[in-house]
Amino acid sequence: MQPRLADRIRQRSESVRTRMLDIAAGLDDVIALGRGDPDLSTPGHIVEAGRRALADGATHYTHPMGLPALREAIGRHLAEVDGLDYAVDEIVVTTGAQEAVFAAMLACINPGDEVIVPAPGYTSYDQAIELAGGVPVAVPTYERDDFALTAAAVEAKVGSRTRMLCLLNPSNPTGAVTPPGEVEALAALAAKHDLVVISDEIYSRLVYEGAKVLPLASLPGMKERTITINGFSKAYAMTGWRVGYFAAPPGLVKALTEVHHGLTICAPAVSQHAALAALCGSQACVEEMRRIYDERRLVMCRALDAMGLSYGRPQGAFYVYANVSSTGLAASEFCVRLLEEARVMIFPGSLFGDHTDDFLRISLLQPVTRIKEAVERMAETVAAASGR
Repeated sequence: MQPRLADRIRQRSESVRTRMLDIAAGLDDVIALGRGDPDLSTPGHIVEAGRRALADGATHYTHPMGLPALREAIGRHLAEVDGLDYAVDEIVVTTGAQEAVFAAMLACINPGDEVIVPAPGYTSYDQAIELAGGVPVAVPTYERDDFALTAAAVEAKVGSRTRMLCLLNPSNPTGAVTPPGEVEALAALAAKHDLVVISDEIYSRLVYEGAKVLPLASLPGMKERTITINGFSKAYAMTGWRVGYFAAPPGLVKALTEVHHGLTICAPAVSQHAALAALCGSQACVEEMRRIYDERRLVMCRALDAMGLSYGRPQGAFYVYANVSSTGLAASEFCVRLLEEARVMIFPGSLFGDHTDDFLRISLLQPVTRIKEAVERMAETVAAASGR
């Protein structure tokens, strides 16, 4: 019997990713710079809090909105770090920030509604929109702007069916930090067109060069129309714990909570206790990881400069989005060749909804020694492809 899929399922070709994984399976000593999962370990005091919670019986459901103590801690954190004012009943703990994205789309989007998303971008947004029956509308971002989303580009895409705007700040896959002036302009645009806004700030604590993330909900009149999404995966290296959260006004919280309850009932109890320890303990671990990523970022950017490859200046997250068009190869072809010849795995921007085949996303998730080895190998492939 042939599998019968629902109409809502969109089949996307990932032939490049599949081909590269197949090639890598037959190679030794591949340096992987493609993933988005931190190579650093969850800090010890957070792990220990999880152990204690399990020993104390944290093996059952919690309240669907999350542990009250954790939501209180999140509220304090949002106030102290981001200048946001959320009550405990305006915060919901989710099974990772990604679940919050899907809950938001399912609660807010009707079939045919349009949702504006940056391109390149995190393509799980497209999937969530489509599963809700909506239509993702891509707004291209450009290297000349360091891939920052601009209000002018967004407004050109707003139509009669536009319901929502998604802002990922800092961005995956580009590492772009949206300038505060553009955030303010996006807020004015959202109010003008009566849009709900998702402000995904999962990388907001990993910024460099003095960059500042302006929380959208902190602007006048924006809390009432903003769903702020954040979590613990990136800043605390807790991807496997699966704990995130959203904060929103009461009218949205109630609807999103019902969807969240239907999807997962609650975030894992043990993970919530670990997240509480993350927020209430010393934040020196976050700064240490940020410093490590920054060192890797500078090493990679200097190496790309030496190779003659341009990129959008990454001021956040742990990615560099590099342009390989000067080699004469499409990025998808370059990535396959880099893997085969140099045993370095990097994925092309086409896997992140890019509107060109010129870019690749380099993840800074290897020790500096391995990154230096990777760029030495990469330089040989660049030189050979470019005929230098």
